[in-house]
Amino acid sequence: MKNIFKVAIIAIALTMTAVTTNAQQKGNMAVGANVALGMGNNLTNFGLGAKLQYNVLDLLRLDGSFTYYLPKKDDSGMVKTSMWDFSVNAHWLFPVTEKSTVYPLVGFGILGTKVDMDMDGTGSSFGGINIGGIDIGGIMDMIGGMTNKMSGAGTPTSNTSFGVNLGGGMDFRISESLLLNLEAKYKIVSGGGRFIVSAGVAYLF
Repeated sequence: MKNIFKVAIIAIALTMTAVTTNAQQKGNMAVGANVALGMGNNLTNFGLGAKLQYNVLDLLRLDGSFTYYLPKKDDSGMVKTSMWDFSVNAHWLFPVTEKSTVYPLVGFGILGTKVDMDMDGTGSSFGGINIGGIDIGGIMDMIGGMTNKMSGAGTPTSNTSFGVNLGGGMDFRISESLLLNLEAKYKIVSGGGRFIVSAGVAYLF
């Protein structure tokens, strides 16, 4: 029984040593890229991003990221929304195995939104009206678009909101210097929030 107990202690010690050896250490840095899917405020869009990470302690990492969300039109085709997101988060790292680490995250960010109104007639309001072979609907759309442009009705509007990030993620080491990352977070901003899921790769140096 004593021998079994000693073997168990040695096995646990070796496992902990392997995990510690492969865990990130204070002063480590990484750069990476990711793809993201953002959902919220009646808008779901894809984004592309980059990030910089720095371990201020062995188990505490700072992560700065910028993500640009691709423009997307609404169902009417007349409203196009594009977004960007800058965030700084703290990751508390918990090594699970020799190659994997999980972490909760908390941080803050800035969410920028730009809305373009398509008022040049490409979003047709009167299409299909045809009298005597004359496209009355097209003419009315064109006149309406010109009027809106002259009045400034199609001017893009922009908004910037500060928010708080809460979530978590997982790193998986695929080589000595490469990590795969999966992350989910909720960004709390004024007027609502965004749920963001991302996947990416990071290079350690």
